[in-house]
Amino acid sequence: MSVSTPIIPETENIGYDQHRLEQLLLNQKVTLDGRNRSIIVSLSQIIDQVDPLSILAFLTQDKIKNFAKDEIYFYWENPGKIESILGYGVTQSCQLNIGDRFTQSQQFIQDCFHKIVKINQQNLSNSFPHIFCGFTFFSETNRLEFPFPSAFAFLPKLQVIQQNRKSLLIFNLLIDPNTDVKQLAKQTIANLKLITNIKSYQATNQTQSPVKLTTNYEMVEGFKSSVASALQSIQANYFQKLVLANALDLTSSREFSIIECLRRLRYYYPDCYTFAINNGQNNCFVGASPERLISLKNNQLLTDALAGSTSRGNTKLEDYYLAQKLLKSSKERREHQVVIEFIVQRLINLGLTPQISPLKVLKLSNIQHLWTPIYTQLNPKIHPLEVVKQLHPTPAVSGFPTGITCQEIKRYETFERGFYAAPLGWIDYNGNSEFIVGIRSALISKNCARLYAGAGIVEGSEPAKELAEIQLKFQGLLKALSYC
Repeated sequence: MSVSTPIIPETENIGYDQHRLEQLLLNQKVTLDGRNRSIIVSLSQIIDQVDPLSILAFLTQDKIKNFAKDEIYFYWENPGKIESILGYGVTQSCQLNIGDRFTQSQQFIQDCFHKIVKINQQNLSNSFPHIFCGFTFFSETNRLEFPFPSAFAFLPKLQVIQQNRKSLLIFNLLIDPNTDVKQLAKQTIANLKLITNIKSYQATNQTQSPVKLTTNYEMVEGFKSSVASALQSIQANYFQKLVLANALDLTSSREFSIIECLRRLRYYYPDCYTFAINNGQNNCFVGASPERLISLKNNQLLTDALAGSTSRGNTKLEDYYLAQKLLKSSKERREHQVVIEFIVQRLINLGLTPQISPLKVLKLSNIQHLWTPIYTQLNPKIHPLEVVKQLHPTPAVSGFPTGITCQEIKRYETFERGFYAAPLGWIDYNGNSEFIVGIRSALISKNCARLYAGAGIVEGSEPAKELAEIQLKFQGLLKALSYC
């Protein structure tokens, strides 16, 4: 899917040389014509190692010159902290509420990459910018209940990547006929100096007392009756599996700290993808998801079947016993197999040849899941969003058959799913991409939070046990937010 982006060789760093940057930007501005009314200069530079969360903590403070506190941003951290990425501010964006949102977002991404002129400093092979994306579970979303559009994609003004103990800073500078190049160069150099002087983030008070949380369990209380009703439909062969979610509303005695929440999530759940996506209006969707939808690097595609779960044991012996019980459970295996078969068939529909890895148990801090990695070689002509469109929603988060169960979800659930159980991730210029499923998540706005959790209902499910499962899944965010 890669495009032919102009690359300007630079044998030296621009560094803090404002005059040199201004001349380079002027040289690009004069190339504009009637067909190319704007370009994006992508300027990258290696900086001293710094945690992107530290930069996010700094930028979201009050009164930071050249940066607004309430900016659109996307924070992303891989399991084991192999890679973390921050995209802050907007150079170009796309917000949609239409049925063909994946196709239109794909077009936006391709158009955006075509505009990029990359300043190839220091021969940085991984310095191409990322476009960050979020898609709601359903293509139609009630914005009064969930304050994001159904498709949300943006190229950030500022991007920081930490990978293999190296940090990379990227500025994406939009230039059109009205751009004041001198002012843009001055501001960019000032921002570069600002970012390179940021120190590692430190929590303000590691031993602070928990906040007072008011919890509304009203929606949770009707969950068992919904499960019982769904089981009757399964017995009548109306569908095989239905994933029912629930929401838990919290009110805090003080405004929640997104930074502290992310810090605690990364500490408590190092094997999960820690993420946050902010709409620039003080609404932030955060979480620590164990579920990868796709990972794409050098046309190698990896996806996960993740369904079937149990708790962790208090001892190694008990933990082993629970894992073995999970592996031998016919109910959990049926739930898991439905997901495998769905993913394999959807990949075959794209003309791919998926390979299924052996069944494993994925152990997280408070829960363990049946897990089957599935991989294949991707045709480079297939855009990552075409794969996302094919796979979303998997039976792990909707049920099966998906057409019927998505309608049932709307009938049973009394809240807007939004980004819950939906694709969140990024795509870079080279076609590399990673999307997760937005589970173990919460929507936070000032001192209010809505937590989301779901359970897969299949033949043999018991309403009380399914309620216990979603309450277990609530604990991750509850634990993090209790000290934020």
